[in-house]
Amino acid sequence: MNEHLRVDGARLWQSIMQMADIGATANGGSHRLTLSDEDKAARDLFAGWCSEAGLTMQVDELGDIFARREGSDAKQAPVAIGSHLDTQPFGGRFDGVFGVLAGLEVIRSLNDHGIATVKPLEVVNWTNEEGARFAPSMLASGVYGGVFALDWALARRAVDTDATLLDELRRIGYHGALPAREREFAAFIECHIEQGPILDSAGIPVGVVDAAQGFRWYDITLEGFASHTGSTPMVGRRNALLGMAKVALAVEEIAAAHAPLARGTVGSQVAVGPGSRNVIPGRVDFTVDLRHPSAATLEKMDAALRRACEAAAAEYGLELSLAQISDTQPVAFDTNCVAALERACARLGIENQRITSGAGHDACYVARRAPTAMLFAPCKDGISHHESESAEAADLEAVCNVLLHAALELAGVA
Repeated sequence: MNEHLRVDGARLWQSIMQMADIGATANGGSHRLTLSDEDKAARDLFAGWCSEAGLTMQVDELGDIFARREGSDAKQAPVAIGSHLDTQPFGGRFDGVFGVLAGLEVIRSLNDHGIATVKPLEVVNWTNEEGARFAPSMLASGVYGGVFALDWALARRAVDTDATLLDELRRIGYHGALPAREREFAAFIECHIEQGPILDSAGIPVGVVDAAQGFRWYDITLEGFASHTGSTPMVGRRNALLGMAKVALAVEEIAAAHAPLARGTVGSQVAVGPGSRNVIPGRVDFTVDLRHPSAATLEKMDAALRRACEAAAAEYGLELSLAQISDTQPVAFDTNCVAALERACARLGIENQRITSGAGHDACYVARRAPTAMLFAPCKDGISHHESESAEAADLEAVCNVLLHAALELAGVA
């Protein structure tokens, strides 16, 4: 293997910036919700770049894109590299897109140097990683990993219209013929910004991710009775918003009880009805997100949340509906893939640190079927899911160089 082989960092950065122009926001972020017109434009741009690089592209039933560079042994399963192109509402320019375009840059660099691999290489764009427009997150990779049923995933409805995932796939022209679970991978590597402060605070350019914490998502409804704020006595009111406030405080207490690794959040998707200032809130729909790297602890947090919801409903005379829509178990990534990433760092003389991911990623579900690991790049102050999300070109290039050398080790040089 050529120890001096490197990617074109300027080209990688230019590609990320060009992709960021699609759905660009006034404050420097990106707004490309899953299967929106902006997502279609991003997919089309990516597909065009893949074609220029000589890759063959297939799209599956969930809109996942697989761009393939053949190896000398076409019978072998490919080494896959990828992430996602969709963003959070008014999100950042690097979350997800870096992992897709890092894979493309590896291919471009191999083309530049005329290097062939034994196993094929594939760059993957997974559909609906963010879960902002269609819940839950990591939907397509979850189907791939056997967590979600295909029909259930296709029937998920958008938060901004009554359209299903299948409706929108057809609308933008990305409902493919390839069966959703057909692909097999020899290995899968995902690059991502850390979305946390550890690497940035330490000044370390590369994180080798060996595990990811588990998380659970919940859709919760508390229903009371909407009545006049002036004529309804305080005693006996069935105020659904007060019930939600109790639950929100309980979520904070649950996370604090399992500090420092636990996370608990009432999300910003909150709907209070009927929507008048002089009517007592009769119904509240909201979401809860619980996270921890221990499955046993996550189970305890789940039980505590359910008790808190039942107590709040009883205290204020509310009807409770609690649906758990996602259960992503903690993941330990493949030791051989992690070792290949660390060997690449050593080969290149790049400082690195092992790290556990605090966020969920497509790699967490892919790991159920294929040897998988991740690489992290620092992001400024650990900020992500925000327009101010920022990363340094040199750090992204360093991660991509590690990816290049690890991919060559895993795929073999022909």
